[in-house]
Amino acid sequence: MPTIISHSIVGLSAGKILSIKNIPKRFWVLSAVCPILPDADIIGFFLGIPYEHFFGHRGFFHSIFFALILSIFVVSIFFRKDKAFSKRWFIFIIYFFIITSSHGILDALTSGGLGIALLSPFDNTRYFFPFTPIQVSPIGIKAFFSEWGLRVIISEFIWVWLPSISIVFFSALFRRK
Repeated sequence: MPTIISHSIVGLSAGKILSIKNIPKRFWVLSAVCPILPDADIIGFFLGIPYEHFFGHRGFFHSIFFALILSIFVVSIFFRKDKAFSKRWFIFIIYFFIITSSHGILDALTSGGLGIALLSPFDNTRYFFPFTPIQVSPIGIKAFFSEWGLRVIISEFIWVWLPSISIVFFSALFRRK
């Protein structure tokens, strides 16, 4: 999996290219948090849930369906003032769906693990993309501060951070013109 830093960068970068007026501060907090939330399933390791289980790491909570449920929940709770089914409401639903879905998609680009249950609960098959350039991040802080952790940061810089920063830069240029 990419680190929580990279997942947050994707969410915050997406927020910077979204052109909505009067965006509240909670939007930015949620833009950093929603792409990380699927990794809350690591709690399952401590509860004895096997990795390959439906609720195991990279299972249901990494799916596109979970991203949809979470986006509806987030918008319903944190953006109650926006009228349901309005244009702005739909934009927020789509936005939070995309940034939360990005988690499973980025994880499917990593070099380790059992794969991602992107289509759960309809299909619990674990998938990787044919191209997996992102080094899988170690689970645990101690392992992260090692040579392995450095390789992870370098690969995420190349494959996640630079593209995210580039998209923000070019969208700002495009808006100026």
